[in-house]
Amino acid sequence: MLDLAAIRTATSGLSTGQVFLDSAGSSLPPQVVIDTMIAHLHREAEIGGYRAANERIDDLAKVKSSIATLIGTTADTIALSDSASRSWADFAYSVPLGPGDRILISGADYASNAIAALQRAKHTGAVVERIPSDDTGRLDTDALADMLDERVRLVSLQHAPTNGGLVNPVAEATGIAHEAGALVLLDACQSTGQLPIDVTALGVDAMSSTGRKWLRGPRGTGFLYVRSELAQTMEPARLDLHSAAWVSPGEYRLADGAARFEFWECGVAARLGLGAAVDYLLDQGPDEVYAAVATRAEYLRKTLPELPGVTVRDLGTEHSGIVSFTADGHDPEQLRDRLAEHAITVTVSHAGSTLLDMSERTLPAVLRASPHYFVSPDDLDRFVATLADLTR
Repeated sequence: MLDLAAIRTATSGLSTGQVFLDSAGSSLPPQVVIDTMIAHLHREAEIGGYRAANERIDDLAKVKSSIATLIGTTADTIALSDSASRSWADFAYSVPLGPGDRILISGADYASNAIAALQRAKHTGAVVERIPSDDTGRLDTDALADMLDERVRLVSLQHAPTNGGLVNPVAEATGIAHEAGALVLLDACQSTGQLPIDVTALGVDAMSSTGRKWLRGPRGTGFLYVRSELAQTMEPARLDLHSAAWVSPGEYRLADGAARFEFWECGVAARLGLGAAVDYLLDQGPDEVYAAVATRAEYLRKTLPELPGVTVRDLGTEHSGIVSFTADGHDPEQLRDRLAEHAITVTVSHAGSTLLDMSERTLPAVLRASPHYFVSPDDLDRFVATLADLTR
């Protein structure tokens, strides 16, 4: 069982009495993350960044090992980066494409991914096509199967979209894509840290994720998983002296494994903070955390529709910890700001972030509540009561 009192005490952002419901945006870190980062910054100030980093070589390596433990892989398949978007693009831009090749994206794909795919298509002669959704809003695996042919080079899957509680059938879709020889790149930005992930069971070729959301790590951190056998055959679109070695005047040698997708320069303190966040999650017990998130989100998903004029906008049959909703007659941004005046933090997801899905549903924006396991039942009730007062 999670020790909620201890967890809340270790979350300094709750000391002000706020109700924090934006872990899908940028969550509140546990104190160990803050302490780890500050300690390293002080050490850099004392002896310089190079010596300070050299002292933590083993700890930096352990960051990858901890991530690997969390998602069911090995450390050599993990490349650290500064964001999920960077990780996604680093892989996608390294997939060879030519005229007539096809990139498939889902209706829930995030704007950064779609923009990168469109740019690659523009410069290579490839095309970007949307995989339809089924009647529940999930990715339609039957339609995916019908779309596949030998020209499909990359299938982009969104595990849990940013604009609602949908969870897509990743393993099933991946198996279908592989039958046609396509690579599968999974965006797990909104699922890592709140949903179980086993990359081996999912079968994906690559997966991008961030540190600042459900992992409760610092901003400016992320990682890329690349299937071991695949990593050894790929050449990233960009290299430096970390991702490759300059072995003769006219020759370079790629680094082994996913490390070839990393650059040398990084925020060491931030990466150590990411490692501390993942270790904190592992210490709490990921399954306990996932269950707690699901329980809190489901409470809101059942309670919010009881408020007059409030509509939950989540699609799908399996749900994540994101609860999207609208309130009749209330602008989402204004309602977000009014909730903030009552020390309740939610956020707004605009149509531009998930253009295909939001346009199809004619939703310009939705409010988004994403309660992590540190949110108490009293917090949830306070949020619901305050929202009721503000929307009546």
